[in-house]
Amino acid sequence: MKLGLDGKTAVVTGASKGIGHAVARALLDEGAFVGAGALNGSAELTALTDGGRTISVLGDLTTTAGCQALVDETVDRFGGIDVLVNNVGGVRPRTEGFQSVTDDDWQWALEVNLLSAVRATRAALPHLIRAAPSTIVTICSVNASLPDPGVIDYSAAKAALRSFCKSLSKELGPAGVRVNTVSPGPVETALWLGPGGVAETVGLAQGVDAAQVREAAVADTPTRRFTHPDEVAQVVMLLASAGNITGTDVLIDGGMVTTV
Repeated sequence: MKLGLDGKTAVVTGASKGIGHAVARALLDEGAFVGAGALNGSAELTALTDGGRTISVLGDLTTTAGCQALVDETVDRFGGIDVLVNNVGGVRPRTEGFQSVTDDDWQWALEVNLLSAVRATRAALPHLIRAAPSTIVTICSVNASLPDPGVIDYSAAKAALRSFCKSLSKELGPAGVRVNTVSPGPVETALWLGPGGVAETVGLAQGVDAAQVREAAVADTPTRRFTHPDEVAQVVMLLASAGNITGTDVLIDGGMVTTV
């Protein structure tokens, strides 16, 4: 099923692995051109560039300069931007409680999970307005509405991110730029399941195996499994193409959030 993204140009931040890589690949499958930004390269990201419809731009996307370079190089190569996918994010479990979370920890969480999206959006916005109708899709988290003391700074930053996107949707709607968020629960990525990821870190703190942490994370959800990155990418594709959806947050959490 084609979603009308053929020939469009998209910028994806955090595209070297996980959700960002799955989104970039899905966009290519839909016929889009992709400016893929990442702090570090990966074999997976290199493979995306083989067909000539993707460029890889490496840099620190928590900085204004890094975001601007990604946007500028994408526009130079493909002529404009129709879609921005803000995917950069990160979490460090705070296993020793609130008092252990320093100012530097709080600043890190805000830079990675909020200000990276603010800066990428600021850099891309003139091109998105010029290309309207266009769209911004930002990867948020269920923790925006399910605050968790174990990731207290991450939860606060994601709540701010969702609020930022909702406010922006109201400002940019009349200009033809739609703004939406996608909020996954636990996703089968290195952030959760890789070395030094959430499962391993929490397991070490609790004296249990990482596999037990993984099972417990989804034990009370109706589907009882992690979401796959490709499943998140499918939701992003829908929001990137749907003509009159804006200011919306779409959950993909296996039923973790139980409120109506």
